[in-house]
Amino acid sequence: MVFPKSLFLSTLLILIIPFCFLSQTEIEIPIDKRVDDLLSKMTLEEKIGQMNQYNGFWNVTGPSPKEGNAKEKYDHLSKGWVGSMLNVRGANEVRAVQEIAVNESRLGIPLIIGFDLIHGYKTISPIPLAESASWDLEAIKKSAAMGAKEAAAAGINWTFAPMVDITRDARWGRVMEGAGEDPYLGSLISIARVQGFQGMDLSAPFTLAACAKHFAAYGFAESGRDYNTVDIGENTLHNMVLPPFKAASDAGVKTFMNSFNDLNGIPATADKNLQRTILKESWGFDGFIVSDWGSLKEMIDHGYARDENHAGELGINAGSDMDMESYIYLNEIESLLKENRIKIEQINDAVKRILKVKFELGLFDDPFKYCDEEREKKVTGSEEIRAGVLDMAKKSIVLLKNEGNVLPLKKKGQKIALIGPLADDKNSPLGNWRIAAENNSAVSVLEGMESYAENEIIFSQGVKLVNSIPAFHEEVQINTTDKCGFKAAKKAAKKANVVVMVLGEYGFQSGEGRSRTKLDLPGFQQELLEEVYKVNPNIVLVLMNGRPLVLNWAEGHIPAIVEAWHLGTESGNAIAEILYGDYNPSGKLPMSFPRSVGQMPLYYNYKNTGRPGANGADAGSVFWSHYGDEKNSPLYPFGYGLSYTTFEYSEIELSSNSLSMNSKIQASVVLKNTGNFKGKEVVQLYIRDHFASSIRPVKELKGFELVELKPGESRKVTFAIDAELLQFYSARKTWEAEPGAFSLFIGSNSSTKRMVDFELN
Repeated sequence: MVFPKSLFLSTLLILIIPFCFLSQTEIEIPIDKRVDDLLSKMTLEEKIGQMNQYNGFWNVTGPSPKEGNAKEKYDHLSKGWVGSMLNVRGANEVRAVQEIAVNESRLGIPLIIGFDLIHGYKTISPIPLAESASWDLEAIKKSAAMGAKEAAAAGINWTFAPMVDITRDARWGRVMEGAGEDPYLGSLISIARVQGFQGMDLSAPFTLAACAKHFAAYGFAESGRDYNTVDIGENTLHNMVLPPFKAASDAGVKTFMNSFNDLNGIPATADKNLQRTILKESWGFDGFIVSDWGSLKEMIDHGYARDENHAGELGINAGSDMDMESYIYLNEIESLLKENRIKIEQINDAVKRILKVKFELGLFDDPFKYCDEEREKKVTGSEEIRAGVLDMAKKSIVLLKNEGNVLPLKKKGQKIALIGPLADDKNSPLGNWRIAAENNSAVSVLEGMESYAENEIIFSQGVKLVNSIPAFHEEVQINTTDKCGFKAAKKAAKKANVVVMVLGEYGFQSGEGRSRTKLDLPGFQQELLEEVYKVNPNIVLVLMNGRPLVLNWAEGHIPAIVEAWHLGTESGNAIAEILYGDYNPSGKLPMSFPRSVGQMPLYYNYKNTGRPGANGADAGSVFWSHYGDEKNSPLYPFGYGLSYTTFEYSEIELSSNSLSMNSKIQASVVLKNTGNFKGKEVVQLYIRDHFASSIRPVKELKGFELVELKPGESRKVTFAIDAELLQFYSARKTWEAEPGAFSLFIGSNSSTKRMVDFELN
């Protein structure tokens, strides 16, 4: 598909104002007018309260707190000094806090209830990076909608997702939350997730307000170290970082979240250019911006704000509308206003934005619409949702290698050694950011394989986990001190026809705060892999991980490699279906896999440099852009992924070699399934702009189509090329297409050489 020209949701239906005494005529008043009417009734304290968000602070359905910080927060809630709460979940719990806000405060303004619904609520879908490997936008949209349905049934009406940060550095732990390295693919996935969460009617009972985060450039943290500084130019900011955020805004996302990092010396929470100039003015975003957890207060640690009072001033002036868990707006806005360091118009604007989203959610019509315990029981873990997450998991798996057609496995008469610390683990497949899920609720690979086929499974863990069920904030490791399981693993491998080894990262080894300087298999897993290989090299390596890993040894020795990520609740069943061939893998990598951690950051859409290497390399010179000890290229490139069948591409046909600013040309290939299995292929279109006012990448993804073919079947795949598709943020600081020479590539991944040239006149 080609990037759509218009990225927006249909206009939301008019929602109903809450006050029971309104006549039918009054009910039909537009939302903006209702917001203004309510704002006119609010005191300054109540306005400030709407800009204040608290984390859950006591057992809501228990007795009210009598003293301390919890008592103070409770009093604020009853006074209408809290606009939102997060991490309160369950229909009964949400009803309890909502009743305080609605029934005890003067104006009865309902709370918006936020939660990190990243890839499912209790029933967990694959991590977002894995879902992105499907390149299936409808499936991703459906996955977000299923998560929204389950979370909404539990009282939640706002999710802190999608994360749309582009990142090029696998050391950064939060790559698992995003769509990878490419702004085009990331933009389309951003739209799909926003539409999945919000639906076509935000007031419907199973939809949530979405939140595009982290605004902006969080994925470009130096050294891949979480929360670190970011220093990038305008070219990278506008061409690489901002497009998925712009796509989310155009798709009607209701909220944005700013990021922890500074950008070129200014913390994002205080970045007026980002929040006011670009987002609210240039893009016309009419929702509200929430800070990330405590990021207002963290500006003091940045060395940017002198104290909390100054931090409040910086945040308000920059356009940050709601304070998450800093208490700064609550404590400082009034004094800032008296001292004329902020304006009442800024406060009114922030409050109007927040109230508007609440009206659009239908909370004023029915504050308890999300608080139906019977609905919660019926929806949570339903067959529909479990079937949906299984489907998404299968579509997310990427086949990296299948030498000698080791896969698919036979279903009968085989002895299979299943080895690895993650093979029987029911917690790790859930991945990170699955706060509401029950520990050990995933289907393990052992369970999936034992229930799926009539083979003898010989299981051996080989290496143990150090901490199998850590708390969210704890570190976790795979054993680095105990090899006692090696002997049993090798014994099992000797007896087997084929060995399936399930290795990788524990679920909490990627995610927020989980940056790594090494990208190998943690602990003794690599040594275990090599020892088992010595006794039985017929190995299928199944990887569970939240980021690209360095797999040089495995690529050189192991005949079959399956990238299975952290696939969620139905993980073991999905992997079993793939291994036994009842589902043909079709995933493609959304991030390049490196040969060495020293290549980081690594990405396919790099710039050529003045010494790209051809002449220097041919002459044996060292004076070109390269490493002395490793290739420049990735081990597995962006867009790469195999199938149990094979596909053949014809040469590219171009309807014309000349394109004007007002015309279109067609680029086509014929795709043929030349193998023995029905399969899907992601046909990918890349374009290179050879000469421009600023240097352009060697290749940029500009379209793709997911095509399913039976054995022997062929299909023509056509892409439309116009000037809009060729636009970029130029040296003139505007989005435009510049006349000149272009190359067009169509193939199975970003390394394709199949090319034709054309001119834009």
